[in-house]
Amino acid sequence: MADRVTVIGWDGSPLNRAATAALSAATLVAGAAHHLALPEVPHGAERIRLGSIDLAARRIAGHRGSAVVLADGDPGFFGVVRSLRAPEHGLEVEVVPAVSAVATAFARAGMPWEDAQTVVAHPRTLRRAVNVCRAHHKVAVLTSPGAGPAELALLLEGVHRTFVICEELGTAREQVTVVTSEKAADHVWRDPNVVIVIGGGPEQRADGAWIAGRHPAYPQGVRGWALPAGAYRGEGAEPVGETGEGETPGLRAAQLAHLGPRTGDLVWDIGSGGGALAVEAARFGAAVLAVDSDREACDRTAAAARAFGVQLQVVQGRAPHVLERLPEPDVVRIGGGGVPVVTAVADRRPERIVTHASTRDEAEALGAALTENGYTVACSLLQSVELDTSAWSERERSVVFLLSALRSDLAP
Repeated sequence: MADRVTVIGWDGSPLNRAATAALSAATLVAGAAHHLALPEVPHGAERIRLGSIDLAARRIAGHRGSAVVLADGDPGFFGVVRSLRAPEHGLEVEVVPAVSAVATAFARAGMPWEDAQTVVAHPRTLRRAVNVCRAHHKVAVLTSPGAGPAELALLLEGVHRTFVICEELGTAREQVTVVTSEKAADHVWRDPNVVIVIGGGPEQRADGAWIAGRHPAYPQGVRGWALPAGAYRGEGAEPVGETGEGETPGLRAAQLAHLGPRTGDLVWDIGSGGGALAVEAARFGAAVLAVDSDREACDRTAAAARAFGVQLQVVQGRAPHVLERLPEPDVVRIGGGGVPVVTAVADRRPERIVTHASTRDEAEALGAALTENGYTVACSLLQSVELDTSAWSERERSVVFLLSALRSDLAP
């Protein structure tokens, strides 16, 4: 096993004294081609081009002497330190950090970034990275070949964002370009690059900053979720919350509990009505497409989103036909439309689907359609009674069948 393993971050600036001392004593140096070409790398040291981190870690573990691993930016931030410290390698490392590529990108843009989300985009995670860009005002994307600015822009079709694209940071070929997302797909961008994706809502105010990353979406004085209709108000102070039996707080709470929307998900809310469920899903960090055929319902949903400071996309159109042009969902809430809409949604293979019915016959028909299309279905009869606490008398009663469907290949 190597006597000593030092991981050195490099951001294009001269190496500091600790990094220079570690390199001068190294008998093995691992890094990319531009790292191995640094003049501080000893001529007699064994050199390893970093491709597979696991393979390099095994070579380092079998080396007797002092090993150095060179990496861009801060190697402890989405870098090689996690892989090198994996239990199967048994390596204990010392880290000499540099400025991370994300910090450098925001510095080049002259922007604060404590309110930014940071995601890594690989071809296998690109869709989830795009969903974060849909849901949040400011996102830094660490890209990779096949999951770069052009691919981000293509999957963001219909969602306007501004891209700050930082290519080859810290090198002589460094370049920073500001374009709209619609134009980013028309260029070929050099690797490595970092993309800052901005837009869709107001930037966090300086006096409201207290937590890094996503700022909790709570208007002044509001706490909790599955809120009553009165909590959803637009600029005109008119209630913009639930409009029918499918949007009562109790049913909405059960639907959200079964859907479990989270950061990186894309939620379809079909028949969004007043936008209560769509907004609450967005408050959990998910990207949301709120679909309704009624223009006034779409306006109410947009007003509710503005009131809560969350990002969501409103789509006016009638299901199931409007669904054909929407990006792939992770979870779906269906507020109406019957078997044709349920079947169309199931064809898109989301992980979970929730819907409701007012009669047992309707519930059986919806459940059968979901089962036939490869879903494991559970159904519950939900009854809630609202009481007037001044007289403890019944004010309103709601009875509804809740159907929750999990794709069968994911069912336990």
